[in-house]
Amino acid sequence: QVQLAESGGGLVQAGGSLRLSCAASGSTFRLNTMGWYRQTPGKQRELVAIITSSGTTNYAESVKGRFTISRDNAKNTVYLQMNSLKPEETAISYCNIHLIDVLTWAPSQYWGQGTHVTVSS
Repeated sequence: QVQLAESGGGLVQAGGSLRLSCAASGSTFRLNTMGWYRQTPGKQRELVAIITSSGTTNYAESVKGRFTISRDNAKNTVYLQMNSLKPEETAISYCNIHLIDVLTWAPSQYWGQGTHVTVSS
């Protein structure tokens, strides 16, 4: 069983920055694609950014140029640097991780519990 620990959320003023972290721990595994999603009040959960095992990244159009996703495989951690935050981006951010159990080669997917990001005017 794999557990995800999210951190870095909080309250910032418009134009400010936050850095989210999501660390995986538990069974022996190999990380594959990891990503961040967010759910804004009144909207469905949407993809913000993903990063593959090879380092290829993709971003939602609305965050390109402002957000950066990265990973540290040695720490089993994925990060999301968020700059120039806007009030409409107040949301709950969720970490999503795909992995393979190295003992059984069984793939699986895990979601973080969510961390709050609040952007004030």
